[in-house]
Order: sequence, then C-alpha cells, then structure tokens
Amino acid sequence: MTSDVSTLTVRNRRATAGKSAPQRDFCARAQIVAAVAAEHTGAVDRDGRFPKEAMDCIREQRLLGVMIPTELGGEGARAADIVDICYILGGACASTAMIFAMHQVKIACLTRHCGGDPWQRQLQRRIAGEQLLMASSTTEGIRGGDIRSSEAAIQTMGTGIALERNASVISYGAYGDGIVTTARRSQDAAGNDQVLAVFLKQDYTLERTSVWNAFGMRGTCSDGYMLRAKGEAAQVLSEPYERIHGQTMVPCAHMFWSASWAGIAAGAVQRARAFVRKAARASGGQMPPAAAHLTRARLQLETLRGAIQSGVRSFEAHASDPGKLNANEVQLAMTFLKVEASELAVTVVMSAMRCCGLAGYRNDGEFAMGRHLRDVLSAPIMINNDRILANAEAGVLMSDPPMRLSQD
Repeated sequence: MTSDVSTLTVRNRRATAGKSAPQRDFCARAQIVAAVAAEHTGAVDRDGRFPKEAMDCIREQRLLGVMIPTELGGEGARAADIVDICYILGGACASTAMIFAMHQVKIACLTRHCGGDPWQRQLQRRIAGEQLLMASSTTEGIRGGDIRSSEAAIQTMGTGIALERNASVISYGAYGDGIVTTARRSQDAAGNDQVLAVFLKQDYTLERTSVWNAFGMRGTCSDGYMLRAKGEAAQVLSEPYERIHGQTMVPCAHMFWSASWAGIAAGAVQRARAFVRKAARASGGQMPPAAAHLTRARLQLETLRGAIQSGVRSFEAHASDPGKLNANEVQLAMTFLKVEASELAVTVVMSAMRCCGLAGYRNDGEFAMGRHLRDVLSAPIMINNDRILANAEAGVLMSDPPMRLSQD
C-alpha cells in the first residue's frame, strides 16, 4: 500500500515475470505492481515522468484488459475489482493509480456501449490480448473541464471519418496505444450533441501544445495536444455520449478516481502509523503528542472507504438497468461521491501530516508527506468540485432527501 511495501511482493513479481499471470486474483496482482511502483514513485514525482516501470508491470500482470468480457479474452472484472486495484496502486504511486483508473473508465465505456459492433469487439480483443493502454481526451479549448460540450466535430470523409481537436489535456497521451475522445457528432451538431470515438496509434498524430508541469499527479503527463485523427465510421460508438456519460463515464470515473485518492490517503495513514510506532518505541512506550491525529486520520479514512463502498454497491445494483442508473437519486449519489471522497482524502492526508509533525513536513525523511499532499490536492480540482456542485443544483431541487437509513 505504501512506499514501505514488503520485499515479498517484489520477489513475487520477479518470480512471475515472463509467466502467465494467475487469473482473477486482482488484489494480489495489484500488490505486485504496487511494490514496483513504490520503488520509482519518488523519481516519477520529481522528474514529472511517466511511471514506465509500474505500467510495464501492469502489463506483465495483464491488468489492462481485466474489464473486457471473458468471451473477448478479458476477465470480466466488476467495478468493485477495479476499485480495489486503484486503492492498492494509490497507496504506492498516485500517478500510476490515476492512469490505471482513467484507462479503466474508458474500457468501461467501450465494453458497456459498443452495441455488439464487430470493429469495437475486435478492439476489445486486442486490448485484452495485447494489453493496450487507452489514453483519455475529454477536455479541449476554452471550455476546459466542461466535458458535456465539445468544440471539435467528427467529419465524414467518404466511408471514413476525421477529427481535428485542440485538446487542452490528454492524460498520458504520448504513452497510450490509443485515445478515446469525445467530439461533436457532426460539423452542424450542437456542442452537447456528442459521440465517443476511439482511435489507435496508427490513426492519429499528436502535436504538443502545452507541457504538464503540475503541483502533483506529475507522472500522469497530462500535456496538451492538437489531435489529428482519421479512421473508420465504426470507430465512433453508435450510442449517444449523453447516455454513455450518465450511465458509465461519470459513475466509473467517480468510483475509480475516489478509490485512487483513498489509496493515497491510506498510504499517508500507514506512514503516520509507522512514525507513531517508532516514536513510542524511542520513548519507552510513551505516545508522541500528536498521536491523536493518527486516530483521527484512521476514522476519516474509514468514513472515506465506507462512502466508496456504498457508491460501488449502488452502481453494481443498477449497472444493468439504464433507467435506474439515470434516476436522479442515483446520479446525485455518484456526483456526491466524487465531492465527498475528494475532500475527505485531503482531510485524511492533512491529519496524517499533522501526526508526523516536522518529520512529515520535511521532504528528506522516511515520513515525508509532501508528495501525498500534493497528489491528493488534485482531487477537489480535477474536475472542479464547484462546477460539479453547480451542475447538481437542479437535481437537488427536484429530489427529496432520503427519509430512511436502510437501503431498499
């Protein structure tokens, strides 16, 4: 879970390298990746570089295609499985966890909304078989984080399509094997009449327009690009993005992101716990003055974990019923999950840092918390909580607050 992951998982990783990864034991495989990620997370953060070693290990453990249905070569993983993996990775390297989370959000969209199209099904086979990493492009131009409006449009060119998109951010775009992007349905379509399109590396070029030099999450390498792509009409999912957004993109993003942030928080708590134990041993069993912050951090972490678990249960209970997924109460619950988790995760890390005091504030010791804090501060900003809450205002007015605590 942290940079202090035991050497046992490192040995396990080396023992399984080059062999077929065991099936279904997602958490064990994620722990192997976490050990590798923890070895390099300091360099990833310091240099703002892609976490290549961790991503190579993710491929070795065949985790990129776990959500693909089994009949297409995947493992049919549930949202709960992905949440567990994100949580484990988040405790070791936040950038690795967020890259994995964003990739799996796109995979969820492709698997749940391909409509049985042969091209899309073959793509899923390739993702599972070749362990392709799919980059994410949902923001562009002056509208920034408003992902429900697109400026660039799909252009029809004979039997093919083309897209030119000024993407303000394409997370890990230079390292992806493909890009999944939103766009206007056509050149005469409104900004909110969107589709989701997928292009493989041979289909597009990227011209860098800005460099990702951020406070935290530095290894996501979320540079800006001019994306120019060509492909087949089948590379555009037939289902309107409006449905994909509400039924899959938002709930999966909020679950997987939240799990990654919770993992960062858990890593900070683990580090604070190690600090208190060391301080108590050095003082003959007397607890350090700030030890109460550890208890507070653990309480906050359990609240955060409970919120995510509740969100996952709600999604999985309604995942096969678009009507229920689109219900106002479910949409609000998934919206509130992102806001609550992002703010709670920051609170947990701050409590852990206060527990460690100066040892946590310094950047040069075993209990340093600077990276954890910088990474987790991205949570309420990516996509901004103020925007999310403003968009939820109408739904709040339309919905009575729950009048019972037990679930239906």
